Amino acid sequence: MKPTGIVRKVDELGRVVLPIEIRRTLGIDVKDSLEIFVDDGMIILRKYEPADIFTGDLEDLIEFKGHKVSKKNIKEMAAQAGLKIAD
Repeated sequence: MKPTGIVRKVDELGRVVLPIEIRRTLGIDVKDSLEIFVDDGMIILRKYEPADIFTGDLEDLIEFKGHKVSKKNIKEMAAQAGLKIAD
């Protein structure tokens, strides 16, 4: 991790303000969603990016009935179902 030297207080509602410099650097815009992780006493925020519902892959996704699925997994499912698909 890289220290920034920035310190912020938590308000009465549990909110913390992320400085504009950090938001710009990380490409976080107003209304963007953030994922929250906890690891070894640390809180980690990451810009939320929808991923494949089966494997978490982030590449080559399509949307199907409101869910993201990678083309790789679609091909694997088709093969498992005994279907042949062209690339």
